[in-house]
Amino acid sequence: MSASLSPLARFESAGRGLRGFLAWWGAGLSAWLPAGWRQALAASSDRLLLQAQGDGLQLRRQGGNGVQDIANLPVPPARGEGIDPLAGVLTRHAAELPRWLMLPASSGLRRTLLLPAAARERLREVLAFEIERQTPFAIGDVLYDGRVLGVRDDGQLQAELVVVPRVRADAASAQLGALSGWLAGIDLADADGKPLGINLLPTAQRQQRANPWRIWNIALAAVALLALALGLSQVLDNRHAAAARLQADVAKRSAQARSVSQQRQRLVDAVEGGAYLQAQRNARPSAIEVMDELARRLPDGTYLEKVSIEGGQLTVIGLSNQAAALVGKLEGAKQWRAPALSGALQQDPRTRSDRFTLVAQLNDASADADAQAAGKEAADAAR
Repeated sequence: MSASLSPLARFESAGRGLRGFLAWWGAGLSAWLPAGWRQALAASSDRLLLQAQGDGLQLRRQGGNGVQDIANLPVPPARGEGIDPLAGVLTRHAAELPRWLMLPASSGLRRTLLLPAAARERLREVLAFEIERQTPFAIGDVLYDGRVLGVRDDGQLQAELVVVPRVRADAASAQLGALSGWLAGIDLADADGKPLGINLLPTAQRQQRANPWRIWNIALAAVALLALALGLSQVLDNRHAAAARLQADVAKRSAQARSVSQQRQRLVDAVEGGAYLQAQRNARPSAIEVMDELARRLPDGTYLEKVSIEGGQLTVIGLSNQAAALVGKLEGAKQWRAPALSGALQQDPRTRSDRFTLVAQLNDASADADAQAAGKEAADAAR
């Protein structure tokens, strides 16, 4: 694929779904790394290309720096079942690389096709139906694979079908001798001799090598999950602690609010009680006014033993030589009304005066003020 494709085109070319997104994302991240780092991280994708040349083998290594020639060797003999024929011939690192048979460009047939975007996820299966239409071979007589060349503006895929007759692939594999059973794939060279990046070898015949980083990856994944669990647990504990602090603060502020509310209610009750008492006092004449008016109206020879004001009632107890006339003298006062003797008069033998108990109802001062105001308004209206 051309390196001039836009990021969106690279994403479309990488494929949809999680796998395509991860491939596109990984390629984008690796583009920001230095070349040395990219080469170190891409070492696991290196492979050993085997190509038969006469009676020998040409070994080339494909990695981040392209394809490099390693050595030309004679075809190694078989060393027994399960024993690598290249063991001891190559370095340990090179011997651990997956081995691919490299076929020359003349061994295969390539066809460019336009496919719908939905064919990406099942590209190999879709291309299987195109073999007999695009090539003169039957599907059972060939090894085939395909690759995506690009994505058009209308969403269609530019795919390439690669077909190699099975007899040619078998003949090339036979030239490898004992190495034919150690192949991880079969690739085809392009016109420049570079591999296309496909795998013509059926899945069941591919040599699967253990990933040396698998245990490390599992361990790192476990550590990452454990760290994530611990981090989430710490976050949860922090949230619980914050919630507990918030509840304690709310409870403290609620207690303060209740205390303030109670104090405010007590203050309101005190103010209202004081206002009520003041209203009650203002509604009745004062004791000084009552005593002054009694002093003015009581005749000489009258002595008071007790004067009490309870509620709205005035009670006067004393001795007088004119006790029978006291009711008449006390009538007409603005401070009280309906004066009357309570009980019978009793003569005191020592002073020869009558002991009396006189009661009267105190007038409402505010009512008197209203009556006076009404009378004044009536007088003014009469003028």
